[in-house]
Amino acid sequence: MTTIDPTAEVIASGVEAGDSALGRLLAAAADWLTSADHKKIGRLFLGGGLLGLLGTVAINVILGIERSGIGNINDGAMAQILDAQRVGLVFGTLLPLAIGLCVAVVPMQLGARSLAFPRLAAAGFWMWAGGLTFSMIALVNNGGGLGGDPDMVDLFLGAHGLMAIGLAATGVSIATSVLTTRAPGMSMRRVPFFAMSALVMGLGLVLLMPVLLGTLTYLFVDHRNGRQAFGGNTGLYDWAGWIFSPGAAMLFALPVAGLLAEGAPLLFKQRTPARGVVFAGFGLMGVAAVGSVTQQAVHNVPWYGSDLNFGGSYEVRENLFDLVPWAMFNLLPLLGLTIVLLMVLLQAKPVKGARPNVTPAVAFGFLGLGMVMVGMIGTALFAIEDLGLQGTVFAEGALIYVVYGTVLAALGGMAYWAPKLWGVNLPATKVLPFAGLGVLATVLASLPSYVAGFDEPRDIYAILVLVGHVLMALTALGFIGLLVTSVMSSEGDAEADPYDGQTLEWATASPAPANNFVDPPSVMSAEPLVDSKQNYGQIDSEKGDS
Repeated sequence: MTTIDPTAEVIASGVEAGDSALGRLLAAAADWLTSADHKKIGRLFLGGGLLGLLGTVAINVILGIERSGIGNINDGAMAQILDAQRVGLVFGTLLPLAIGLCVAVVPMQLGARSLAFPRLAAAGFWMWAGGLTFSMIALVNNGGGLGGDPDMVDLFLGAHGLMAIGLAATGVSIATSVLTTRAPGMSMRRVPFFAMSALVMGLGLVLLMPVLLGTLTYLFVDHRNGRQAFGGNTGLYDWAGWIFSPGAAMLFALPVAGLLAEGAPLLFKQRTPARGVVFAGFGLMGVAAVGSVTQQAVHNVPWYGSDLNFGGSYEVRENLFDLVPWAMFNLLPLLGLTIVLLMVLLQAKPVKGARPNVTPAVAFGFLGLGMVMVGMIGTALFAIEDLGLQGTVFAEGALIYVVYGTVLAALGGMAYWAPKLWGVNLPATKVLPFAGLGVLATVLASLPSYVAGFDEPRDIYAILVLVGHVLMALTALGFIGLLVTSVMSSEGDAEADPYDGQTLEWATASPAPANNFVDPPSVMSAEPLVDSKQNYGQIDSEKGDS
């Protein structure tokens, strides 16, 4: 048995080259609908994630208009809009963008001709897309966590279960690819950073989504039988609210750290020392994120002015019982992020005479990781009950920091790997301004919510958040427009290795062929392309010294 399905060369549609334009259009549609090519599956996820981002931004704009006092939404509709915001941020934006980038790129990095279980990943996409569609239909018709229509509530819960199954299936495909489809000579210590971050995220999906599915099953059965045990749909955020928390979002944002670690060695064309340290950072981020979603209670951590008391052994023990789980669930992800960031800064050490090669992976990855880190700091503060942040918009700000930070990294990843996915080289002068605009949008959409958590709701905070979401919409629309126009005007002659890369995806043509590689590559080190390049990282220095 193999984990890789053979890729069909021709769709058996009976349409010949000379048939009508409609026939060719139908053949192309059938190709995309039934394709087992991981690059097409990944692009379907990415396209769905971009549409989900635009829809979620529109919902956030509506919320901003209501909160700033410009408009007025009735209470019933507001409950549905808040549900749509949570679903859109996590299931409509964060997950498809992160998963799509992993599905599209990881097999090429591994030197594999396909994704493991590609048809399982394709089925996962359609289950995710169907579940998200049904969720939105349910919300429009008074379903959701506070919905009043029983049938639509059932549809809402069932739709989330469908998405959980699809995402778990795709996680199996991603994790199995990294574990079983590597090129000859590529040990686990030689796996590229982005692929390793995808492995941790994929394993997290395999662990978390069945838990979510089981919880939703309990809620569904309870809702159908009197809502006596778990509260039915009203218990959704009591029992399954962790899936919408910044802690869970941290797990899904792991590819952000992988993207930055991937691009950092290219900044000054250096090999990466102490790769195991970076892998350890990924592990800390993944394990802590999984741990954080297994507990529901907010930790009553002793704080200045509270009942902090080390006067006796009993008090010391009680305070440690509060502090240890808080540190484990909230500080370990920050430690993992810090480790990755420090290793990236080590890679950014200037080399005499060398000109920095600022790629989209470095620029978007660094800024995206910074936003995710601010979100995780906010999550740690929110868990301190004595600060009184519960019941405020503080948690929403933390979630948006993590989600929009991941969006920035996903845009950077699409620009970075555009030669392989679309056969175009996006000019840095046109791409990098979107990184700055996206950071401004993220800060404005999130930071006022942090301030409001410590202060009180004010119209000025809501207006700033509204402006931030509008700027994020402009960022997404501008990037999509640049990508579409570049693809339409391209003649398919993109460079195979425009960044002087180190990993295997840059050894194949642009765009990558159906089976990725004409000849199976061999790996002798963690940077296989560097082994074949003479004076790698020394050319600019020699020119500078001459």
